[in-house]
Amino acid sequence: MNRGTMTIDHLTMTHRSPRGAVIALADVSFTVAAGEFVALVGPSGCGKSTLLRLAAGLLTPDGGTIAFAAWPKPPKRRLVFQDHSLFPWMTIRDNVGFGLEMDGLSKRERQEQAAAQLVTMGLTDFAEHYPHELSGGMRQRAAIARAFVTQPDILLMDEPLRALDAQMRLVIQEDLLALWERKRPMVLYVTHDIEEALLLADRVLVMSGQPGRIREEIVPPFGRPRDLTGRSHPEVEALKWHIWSMLEQEVKQKLQIKGTSSA
Repeated sequence: MNRGTMTIDHLTMTHRSPRGAVIALADVSFTVAAGEFVALVGPSGCGKSTLLRLAAGLLTPDGGTIAFAAWPKPPKRRLVFQDHSLFPWMTIRDNVGFGLEMDGLSKRERQEQAAAQLVTMGLTDFAEHYPHELSGGMRQRAAIARAFVTQPDILLMDEPLRALDAQMRLVIQEDLLALWERKRPMVLYVTHDIEEALLLADRVLVMSGQPGRIREEIVPPFGRPRDLTGRSHPEVEALKWHIWSMLEQEVKQKLQIKGTSSA
């Protein structure tokens, strides 16, 4: 089994614009091991998405480091966004196989592996459809399939289910966990949904408001494989309210600031 880790050490990041500088992250430190599913929750604007982009190598921090240790080769990272980010001019099969093309696979190999991944996501009948012909849930399913088909070492997920209704969200949560269980890539998963974080993750890192810091680590009391029907379990409710008690004041303050600025 892969023993690689990703260590984020005293990370700081400031966004600069003509309107001034905004400190997004301040002294953020934590480690994630290969095979772990770690969720990040916190108020809007606390730097969760910035942290994912730093981990993906799309941004360079102002201070601190992100180190990948004990991997047999540089770990393959994939980022999944809130928006499905599918290419509108490509079929669903070609969208799912796009990352394989970047990895240098032949057209035949891409099509075979994409087709197999579509089977696992229940999208075989839509392989030749275009994104605009699918529902939002199906498009997001295809985006998740595209991320997993390349067998990444590290999967960075930025609120991938945020735009879905509650029923579709539950279905795709189950799909996501089933896919993850097969290969168990490292997952860093950003969500505003506290319950979702508790039900999916091995650990939940609770972040403070801007600038983002890690306030507390929560370990949900569930084993693997995980039964998502346990969402009504009293321990889930207790942990939800514990996390909300840390976030409530900052969330309400942010709403008041927004209300004042729009008045």
